[in-house]
This record gives sequence, C-alpha cells and structure tokens, in this order.
Amino acid sequence: MKYAVFCVALAAAAVNAPRFVDAGWIDGVQVSGDPLRKQFLYETTGGGIAIFDYDLDGRNDVLVVNGAGARSMLYRNEGGGKFKKSELPGDPGWDQGVCVADYDNDGRPDVFVARYGFNVLYRNTTSGFVSAPLPAQMHRWGAGCAFLDFDRDGRLDIFVSNYAVIDPKNPLQPGANPNCMWKELAVACGPKGLPHGQHVLLRQMASGAFEDVSIKAGIRKPGGCWGLGVAAADFNNDGWPDVYVACDQTPSLLYENKRDGSFVERGVEAGVAFNNDGNTQAGMGVAVADFDGDGFLDIAKTNFSGELPSLYRNEDGRFFQDIAAAAGLGANLLLGWGVAFVDIDDDGLRDLVTANGHVYPDVDRTAMGDRYRQKALLYRNLGGRKFADISASAGPAFQGLRASRALAVGDLDGDGRPEIVIGNIDAAPSVLKNESPSGNFVNIVLRGRAIGARVRAGGQIDELMSGGSYFSSHEAALHFGLGAAKVVERVSVRWPSGKTQEWKGLPVNARCELTEASPAPSCKSY
Repeated sequence: MKYAVFCVALAAAAVNAPRFVDAGWIDGVQVSGDPLRKQFLYETTGGGIAIFDYDLDGRNDVLVVNGAGARSMLYRNEGGGKFKKSELPGDPGWDQGVCVADYDNDGRPDVFVARYGFNVLYRNTTSGFVSAPLPAQMHRWGAGCAFLDFDRDGRLDIFVSNYAVIDPKNPLQPGANPNCMWKELAVACGPKGLPHGQHVLLRQMASGAFEDVSIKAGIRKPGGCWGLGVAAADFNNDGWPDVYVACDQTPSLLYENKRDGSFVERGVEAGVAFNNDGNTQAGMGVAVADFDGDGFLDIAKTNFSGELPSLYRNEDGRFFQDIAAAAGLGANLLLGWGVAFVDIDDDGLRDLVTANGHVYPDVDRTAMGDRYRQKALLYRNLGGRKFADISASAGPAFQGLRASRALAVGDLDGDGRPEIVIGNIDAAPSVLKNESPSGNFVNIVLRGRAIGARVRAGGQIDELMSGGSYFSSHEAALHFGLGAAKVVERVSVRWPSGKTQEWKGLPVNARCELTEASPAPSCKSY
C-alpha cells in the first residue's frame, strides 16, 4: 500500500509542477535595528508573523512583529489583495514571538507577544486591543510562545521560551571577547558566553488572571537553554498537550505532560535533543505534522548554516528518530528559521517549506561563501518517507533571495488554499501565493474551546495549535488535501474536554465550521 502511494506521489510530482508567486500584498519594513550593522544579538533574530481574523469579518488579517522600539503592525484584510495598516496599542518594545488564541473564550482571537523586555498580552475587545495584566515579570528575552490548556481545566495557559540573558544597561559590544567573534568577524555577542534563558509557564486561573507556575510545573527543573521556537502538541496521543522547545547550540527540550499539572523533560531519552549523530544544533524553528501518515505527530526543526535540518519521525509516541539525511533534506544546508508543513498540491501529503537567511549582514563583506540573503526552500513529500527539493521549479517566489526569519501559513485571498507569509528582517514581508495545480480539499474550523483538539479527516490527522514555526502563529483553520476525493466521508474531532464527535459526508472544497456538542456542521463552498 505504501509503495502504491509513493508511486502516485512520484507521478503527481512529474505532472503537477508547483508555482508560487510573491503577491506583494503587504508593505512596510519589518524593523529590527540597524539593517547594516547588528550590534546586539536581539537585532539579528527578527520578529514573528501571525495570521488570524482579528475583526471577525471572514477575512484573515496579518500581524507583523517589529523590534527596535517600532510598534508592531496589524494589516487588516480588505479583500482583493488590499490591506490597511494600523498599529498595536501600548508602549512599543522589542517584540519577538507571537501566538494567537481566544484565551477568554469570548469569540475574538487574542494576541500574546513575547519581548526582549516585558511580555504583553493583548485582549481583543469590541473596541480594539487592550493590554491585559500578566504576573510580575523580570526583564527577559521572550522568544517563542504558545497557548495551550496544559491542565485541561478549560482555560488556556501560555508557554514562553526564553533565549539568553543580556544586561540591558551594559550589553557587550561586537568583538568584546571570543564569544563576540564569528570566523574572524566581530559580530553581536552570544549566545555562547551568555546565561541561558529560563522558560516560563503561565497558568490561567478561574478569574482570568495568570499565575507563574514554571517551578511548580517542572519547567525549570532541567535548567534553561538558548530557547527559540516552541510547539505545543500531543506527541504521545494521550490527549494531553506536550511542549517542544528548539534550542540554539544546547540540547532541545521535550516536556512531556504528566497529566497532574506538571511536566517531565525527556528530550534526550525521546531522541529529539540532538541530531542523528548525537550532536547539538542551532535549533531555530519548529513545525509539527504527521508527515508519514502513521497517526503520530512528527517534528521538523531548522538549524544553522551548514547543518542538516532535523526531521524527527515519531515512532510510537515515546521515541523519535532523526531521518533528515535519509529523507533527502540535505540538498541545501542554509540557515533556517521559519518552517511549516503544508500540502501544496492537496494530495494528502504534507510538504515542507523553510524560510532562510544568515544571522550577520557582515557575512556579505567576506569571501566565506555564505550569504546574508538566501532562498526559501520547498520540499515535496514523496509518499511519507522521502522529500524532494523542488525549490528551483517552484515558481518565481522561490527564486528570490531574502534575509528571512518568520513564516506563517494561512488563506489570505479567500480561495481556501493557504498562502505562505515570510517575514524578512529589515524589509517587507513576502506573501507567497500558491498557483500550483491542486486536488480537492477541506478546511476545518473549530469553534469554542478548541486549542489542542485532534482532528481526523480523509485518513489524516492534525491538531489545532497556537504558535509554532519561528516566533509565529498560523491560521486556525486546519487544511486537509483530499486528492481526487469527491466527498469527505468522515471527520472526527477529539475535543480538549475529552469528548469525541464525528460528522459524515462533508463537502470538498469547502470551509466547515464544527462546534462541540453541535450535531450539524456549517459548511460553505469556495
């Protein structure tokens, strides 16, 4: 059966050539310090991208996260490729990661922004976004984030990775010591030589306020790491969300949910702390999907220039194997950041896209062979075991060079097929529109308390997650490619409450909204 699927995928790859174009729908520079000279490490990491319908008008909007004291920008989708720009309220800061979810369950998506400094929670109200209170904070370098209901009490909590500790009053200058040099270049100091960031878990209480339970829940027990990308998902299929943190030059972390309000870290034991050779890597972004169709969620991780990306195949819910080399991900060893699994041709197989760019602008002034601006990469899934690098034939959007960081996926033009939005440091974001030949599909939208819900459709699984990629948050709709199927025979949802529901005979090429305890789906064709 798997051989037959592999042959079908190969045939489709030959006939259905992908094509992506840069739609150019979003203007404005994504600010991150001096574009030519990065004095401090937080100027190099860039900010995130979030795709969500903040005003509930049926069109997805885009949040572009800025640093350097510039306000983060909200682009309201007015249709027809037109976006109207506004600013997030409050004091501008050095924004980094972003995650989106309706934490107060009022039907409007809210926004958490992780900062170098003090994190901000924006509550979405009928009169706009307002800052919501958080527990007393230390000055930290907030990086990736995710909403999750880790204790399954029906209230969303927040996990924040933290990168490194830099004294804001006395930061080291480039070239100040050996940890401020890279291949004889004087560069921004770190992360080596800087204390590890300590990750944070904020639990939402019945009052709607949050409390810091990082120590109580075991998040601090393994110590910190230079943490960047975060993904919260149920990796062992027990119905409880776990947390994976991509760590830079330190072992990455897998926090397994013990189902008693605490976690145990087992990244080394599970096989996701190092690469296949047992070495640490410069982990950046994280993508989660069941790319091989075995019913377990797998992990892709982007890494530094010259390193293989990681592809951790989930063997049984407890143990993973890094199959990046065997799967064909070694064709281009670029410096990867944002990453996502997305079915570009709707054949039911999750393909892989990465955003790339070097850390240091200075690299262009050397003869080292590395370049600051790099191409995005697209790998086609050939049957669940192999990927083929098809970037060269994937249309003009994959030919350009960018200093990219963030990456988020979501439908911006209302045709049901997701665009890929790439954040480019010190430049405008790129909107990669998919004009590839496609099969049929269905988009599943879950209403109510749904973060962490497990969905099965067309023989595939997916999970509604908040956060992920690199500092980014994807559209909440779950996109399932269905190939030539004329109907979605069955969709089942395991809700965070533990209840399971099933719907039969859903239409293809449609957006179907499902609500817990409601017997009838609400489907609208594209």
